[in-house]
Amino acid sequence: MMEFFEKFEIKSNRVPKEDEYRDAQGILCCKVCNGPRETPFQVSLGNWKYVRAQCTCQAEKQRREAEARKAREQRDTIARNRHIGLTDPAMREQTFDNDKGYNPREMQIARKYVENWEELKKKGSGLLFWGDVGTGKSYIAGCIANALLDKGVSVLDTRLSMLINQLSALDFREKNEFIHSLNGYELLILDDLGIERDSEYVREQSFNIIDSRYLSGLPMIITTNLSLDDMKGEVNLAKRRLYDRILEKTVAVCVNNQNIRPLLREDTMAHARSLLLP
Repeated sequence: MMEFFEKFEIKSNRVPKEDEYRDAQGILCCKVCNGPRETPFQVSLGNWKYVRAQCTCQAEKQRREAEARKAREQRDTIARNRHIGLTDPAMREQTFDNDKGYNPREMQIARKYVENWEELKKKGSGLLFWGDVGTGKSYIAGCIANALLDKGVSVLDTRLSMLINQLSALDFREKNEFIHSLNGYELLILDDLGIERDSEYVREQSFNIIDSRYLSGLPMIITTNLSLDDMKGEVNLAKRRLYDRILEKTVAVCVNNQNIRPLLREDTMAHARSLLLP
């Protein structure tokens, strides 16, 4: 027992700091909260040792510092996940706050997906946004990505064609490791399914990526210009197997109100004209 107390070097005669005083028993206390800042231990008869203790003020300061540190770490994690998960910097602007209201029904579905993320993740349930070119499918998926990233969820938002291009430079073992690594993301968003070059190799790698995600039980969001009839009526066996995996794990949402790209271009040009022309 003696050895235990010998390691404490704080004595009862420690000089008080400006915010400290000694009470009637000689215990060092805080001037603000009056809490003790040292605890006496009797080593032997007439022999005391004093060890540091936290008063209420110090404990509260430590708690605030711990919370601030945790918040900084969370912000750093979110920033890192966003940098890694959004393969195009422009995706950072795809947010619910920036929505111009072109697809209100579909945006409401996207918001509900974010709100119910934890339950949907458990079931591995995703979304399939399909419709004509330029209707805003990628933007809606990007809004989900950014909202979930803000919650600390790991998301990868990319094009299937980009993943296939990356796979082309890898050997067999590296390909498997790369595809498996995609399941390290809680949500995988594959944009523009169907624009990739149609070949046996591309079909094989597309299936490997989708099938790996399917088997992992993790959710995915797909955007495509293909229609549901195109996917359900596909006669090519390799493509049909791919589409069956997608349709089994996603809720199909048609985004086909209008081609919004001309509207966005006009907004951009109108802003430029207001800055440049007299």
